[in-house]
Amino acid sequence: MIHAVLIFNTSGVSRLTKFYTPLHQSTQAVVQKIFSLVSTRPAGLCNFLDAPELEEFLGIKGDTDERWRVVYRSYATLFFVFVVDGAESELGILDLIQVLVESLDRAFENVCELDLVFHFDEVHHILAEIIQGGLVLETNVEEIDLSVQEAARARKESFASSNPLSLGGGGLGPRGSNMKTPLGWLTGKLTGVGAR
Repeated sequence: MIHAVLIFNTSGVSRLTKFYTPLHQSTQAVVQKIFSLVSTRPAGLCNFLDAPELEEFLGIKGDTDERWRVVYRSYATLFFVFVVDGAESELGILDLIQVLVESLDRAFENVCELDLVFHFDEVHHILAEIIQGGLVLETNVEEIDLSVQEAARARKESFASSNPLSLGGGGLGPRGSNMKTPLGWLTGKLTGVGAR
């Protein structure tokens, strides 16, 4: 099971934190502990490590084989970190990190740290398309991208239909489709359309 998904920069400032397991201490303390584990590792080492240090934050695992594992990848100035238990394959999680990064790249066209800051709702939506409740739902980047685009389209249509000043949407729905919006009426008056 996936217990946490974290994205933080090289300074340890978290850009996304999503926990699927209750915490025994504060979120910031967990992020700082994981950052200290990941940031001090040399670049030549593998991208996953056993982390018995996390037991005080996430609880003690009963089996000695069931240790907390941290799987991470570093892209430019960001660390993408997954905290998993022994039921997950480390290589599978590395592939899942790649799927997340590719999905973010498609949504933001060359994702950077500022995209994660200013579009955090879209980042959480993309993550929710991939993982729900600590279980992997979708790994096909095409399907994830299609779902994100449909949600963005629905958001734009919703905004256009609820905003009476929006251009082109009508704003009043099917009942009042023959009625003009205030902006449409004013534009018509200024251009002389509909004048007697």
